[in-house]
Amino acid sequence: MKLISLFLVMLLFSACGYTPSAKFSRAVVGDSISTSVVISAIDPENTVVIKDAVDAAIIEVFHASLTDKSLSKTHLDLSLGNPSYSPIQYDRDGFVISYRTNISLSIVRTTDGVSKSYSARGTYDFAIKPNAIISDKQRFDAIRESSKKAIKSFVAQVSAEGARENKGQEKEE
Repeated sequence: MKLISLFLVMLLFSACGYTPSAKFSRAVVGDSISTSVVISAIDPENTVVIKDAVDAAIIEVFHASLTDKSLSKTHLDLSLGNPSYSPIQYDRDGFVISYRTNISLSIVRTTDGVSKSYSARGTYDFAIKPNAIISDKQRFDAIRESSKKAIKSFVAQVSAEGARENKGQEKEE
């Protein structure tokens, strides 16, 4: 029974013309990507966190390989805006028990010598103990998670761009 239902689902997706967004984004960026992150003078520790999150997202979402800049089809230059933390929940005594991290990334994508700029934002909510300060671990985790969301936002922008290009090519044919 499971085999039949799996077959029906696969038939449904193939019959409706479903195309994964990763295919569209990969058409824009290609198979080989290189990255560089501008080191923030204010918060240099977070640059490493962002670089790791970007590299993981490229492998996971684009299904592309990371290469040296000289060998890549696409190069991504990323710069991190100052992360901000805003309280979103208080306990009954008025102490902050939950924060939201907001992060913004500026991304310049250079593919085959043509550059395009993107702006991506990500948020992440996390809890702390009442009347406590945000620890370094919580701060790094929050920046990493909000960076992942910002990178997914960038991937969505690139996928939409690829889908538009693909639709334009289909109309020409």
